[in-house]
Amino acid sequence: MSYDLHLKDPHTEQRLFRNRMLVALAAVALLLGVLVVRFYNLQVVNYDDYRTQSDQNRIQVRPVAPTRGLIYDRNGVLLADNRPSFNLAIVRERVADLDATLELIGRLIRLDDTDVEKFRQRMQRRRPFEPVPLRFRLSEEEIARISVNEFRLSGVSVEAELVRYYPLTDLFAHSVGYVGRISERDLGTFTEEDVRRYRGTQSIGKAGLERSYEDLLLGEVGYENVETNARGRVLRVLERHDPKPGAELTLNLDARLQRAASAALGDRRGAVVAIDVKTGGVLAFVSKPSFDPNLFVTGISFNDYRALSDSLDVPLFNRALQGQYPPGSTLKPMMGLGGLADGVIDAQYKVKDPGFYRLPNDTRQYRDWKRWGHGTHVDLIQALTESCDVYFYDMAARWNIDGMHEIASRFGLGTKTGIDLPVERPGLFPSRDWKRGARGMPWFPGDSLNAVLGQGFVLATPLQLAVMTATIANRGTHYRPQVVMAVDNVEQPPEVLHHVEAKPEHWDLVFEGMESVVYSAKGTGKKAGADLDFRVAGKSGTAQVVGIAQGEQYDSEALKERHRDHALFVAFAPVDDPQIAVAVLVENGEGGGKVAAPVAREVFFDWMSRPLEEEETAHSEDIGAEVEHG
Repeated sequence: MSYDLHLKDPHTEQRLFRNRMLVALAAVALLLGVLVVRFYNLQVVNYDDYRTQSDQNRIQVRPVAPTRGLIYDRNGVLLADNRPSFNLAIVRERVADLDATLELIGRLIRLDDTDVEKFRQRMQRRRPFEPVPLRFRLSEEEIARISVNEFRLSGVSVEAELVRYYPLTDLFAHSVGYVGRISERDLGTFTEEDVRRYRGTQSIGKAGLERSYEDLLLGEVGYENVETNARGRVLRVLERHDPKPGAELTLNLDARLQRAASAALGDRRGAVVAIDVKTGGVLAFVSKPSFDPNLFVTGISFNDYRALSDSLDVPLFNRALQGQYPPGSTLKPMMGLGGLADGVIDAQYKVKDPGFYRLPNDTRQYRDWKRWGHGTHVDLIQALTESCDVYFYDMAARWNIDGMHEIASRFGLGTKTGIDLPVERPGLFPSRDWKRGARGMPWFPGDSLNAVLGQGFVLATPLQLAVMTATIANRGTHYRPQVVMAVDNVEQPPEVLHHVEAKPEHWDLVFEGMESVVYSAKGTGKKAGADLDFRVAGKSGTAQVVGIAQGEQYDSEALKERHRDHALFVAFAPVDDPQIAVAVLVENGEGGGKVAAPVAREVFFDWMSRPLEEEETAHSEDIGAEVEHG
């Protein structure tokens, strides 16, 4: 029997071990080399890139919204202010489960479906790591609840911002206007520059001066680099570039006069516009009923908006700027001046007024408001004083619509005034071409008889009537009406659009007739000058809302209140040196001399009875104090 003996071979084993060691060392060296190369790539080659990415995880660039410019009246009374408000905001990148976070917040504070819906809309247009507002105007109790639960609300923060506040509430809603939250429609009109300027800003001018002077009021956005922790809380500000605040506006409007005009109008629907005859500055601009613009600042609720929009009195409608009404007999002074200038009538021209007028070869009777007429020798002064329709019917029949349209255009009717407020309506003063294009019909003589009395197709805004009256008061200088008097204390110069040319004696006749309206025993506007120590010149007007059939009489009691005539009155004062022109409209007020003239009288009394300059300053401070105390 044989055996195979295998003896240990130390040399072989040693060689095998050495080879294995070499392979292992080579593998380790290779791995170390890869690691070194990777370290070198991270720490040297791509150091700047990864350092930047690391910083971005803890350092954020945040826009700093500019402070919106303040708005003051002519005496320094604050009309549009900025007040601190605390908002709840969310940084989406810091929130693991957004729906769960919203549910938790809803258990802590009031959060309705509208808040969540608008929040999700804002989320779609945000930038990375930009806080998106969820709720505005948190109460102290709500802030406390959020703070106590901060550890459960990663990415949620309470942020302070300045929001618009209108201390006089509804008094200037239709002139100063209001701001509102930036909507999808607004964003659709933004350019790249607009997107940059509105970073960090949630509001934009929506109406009134807030809209027309948006570029100046907005200011210029700033930014800051802030360091945050893992929850997105700001630890410190590393760098800051301050924003540029918006421009401050000083208005021609006068808070005291505005309040007097509003009080004189009372609870009636209508408008009052007062203009500085010497400059075209708008001193008062009232449209009633009005509304509280503060409702719109951070987003109006559905119920509040429905109450405003569904109201039969339409408080959101700017009657002074957008209301187009038949101006009625308030046009007679202007038409009389035009007839004098074109040689259609003169100071001695008289007509017989039996209470109606007939065109040649026409059986239709164009009635005078006074059934039995104004007499057999009615001249221009009497026609203005007593508002004789037949005199102007006769003048229109002897004139032509081309001349009437020309004089109306010179006084600003049928076109926008150019006031520095948005969405103005132009009114209408018809012409042959207009009727042919709009109605497909020629111009008839009867159309001229309606137009000369401010009826038929003629429409005008209360603002246009005030501008017309101011142009009469300064004997033909037609100013562009301006609400803003100064921007950052730099005065805006008055702008003369043109001059209405007429002989001095023609202006004198119109002045005399308008003064007689107020002071003659038979004048239709006596209430405009009652118990005033200066002279007023004016003209009443009554505009039909519904037509009255031939041969019938106007019966107020038979008509619904909203179908009754509108009451109008235009005037200026003092007659010897006109300072202020006023136009008043009272919807369905019926009698211009009875209802609208007293409103104008209160405006004149307040403006012309102003105390000395130092007393005005004291009054301005009193108004400010009144605002502060509610």
